[in-house]
Amino acid sequence: MLSPSLTLIFSLAMVAPALALPQPEDTPEEILRTEIITEARSPLTGEPLSATEYAILMEQLQDPNRNPQVSPEVAQLIGLLQFRRVVKPILPFIR
Repeated sequence: MLSPSLTLIFSLAMVAPALALPQPEDTPEEILRTEIITEARSPLTGEPLSATEYAILMEQLQDPNRNPQVSPEVAQLIGLLQFRRVVKPILPFIR
């Protein structure tokens, strides 16, 4: 009978070769990181954009002074909610 250490060595020697290797046709991540992206999708609508359009859109989205466009109904609802928040401490029975 084999000793436990020899059994362990033989069992490790019979392990199949590494199956976690990427497929040969896969492009390595290092190369993908250096590629220049020439097309993108809008984060708002998902439509395809050129690199220039994407850069302009991202600049507009990051501008803190940008006023978002909302419908008049939504603007009125926001105003009413803000008014409710101010009045609630004074009139606590408002739900």
